Amino acid sequence: MTEPFVLEKEQTLHLPGWKEKDSNLIVGFTTKNGGVSEGQFSTLNMGLHVHDSVNAVCQNKEILASLLNMPTENWIGCDQTHEDKIIKVSSGDRGKGVYSYGTGLPGTDGIYTDTKGVLLTLCFADCVPLYFYSEEHSLIGIAHAGWKGTVKNIAGNMINRWVEDGVSIDTIHVAIGPAISAEAYVVDDYVVNRVNDVLPHVDKKNYMKEVSKGQYALDLKKINHELVLQAGVKESNILCSSFCTSSHDSLFFSHRRDQGKTGRMMSFIGLKGAEFA
Repeated sequence: MTEPFVLEKEQTLHLPGWKEKDSNLIVGFTTKNGGVSEGQFSTLNMGLHVHDSVNAVCQNKEILASLLNMPTENWIGCDQTHEDKIIKVSSGDRGKGVYSYGTGLPGTDGIYTDTKGVLLTLCFADCVPLYFYSEEHSLIGIAHAGWKGTVKNIAGNMINRWVEDGVSIDTIHVAIGPAISAEAYVVDDYVVNRVNDVLPHVDKKNYMKEVSKGQYALDLKKINHELVLQAGVKESNILCSSFCTSSHDSLFFSHRRDQGKTGRMMSFIGLKGAEFA
């Protein structure tokens, strides 16, 4: 399968398959390159909560804003807590979490909107970035799925929320972005049991492999793929990245690889309004 996320600039990967659907769609994932942060945050760290210079992070955001032609005051960010809280946002939420992490939407790991002229953003360093889009309903969303958000089925919860709002399931497209691969992500029985609880009818071999007694290589991207299918999204409407944030050290920060001392990438999605066309 062709990799859906394509390096467009030093700083960003984009989803050309989705952008072809709507020229006003802004969607992608940042790399760790082309910014101004130093040391372990070298160089395009987008996380305000990892003890990098706030000034450097804000400069990095301005670099991205210029590339995307979407000013930072129109961005929306969250205080991510590895849970499954999802919020519908609007123009009144612009600026939250952009310049100060404490001003982000509290305890939120999923956001969506039908408002044009805003950019939804979340930060990552191994967890799974999820993107949601319905062209017919001009609806966009993103979610952050570490193993805790995954087993709480934040992917399915987003889809169910849209369907409850009147969105036809056949119009929903989902993209699963760059994240840690199974080979680099070994977990214990506790985590695996939580996964089995949420996917009781799926063959475990599809998403995990025992590598030693009580230790398992776990594929979070495949688990989320199964949960998206379980929610009713068509296979043909799902894209999944092959990029591993741990092994592609020239492109990405990785919390596991870098032993917690690292920066953050950012997922982003927005629909330009007339003022940005």
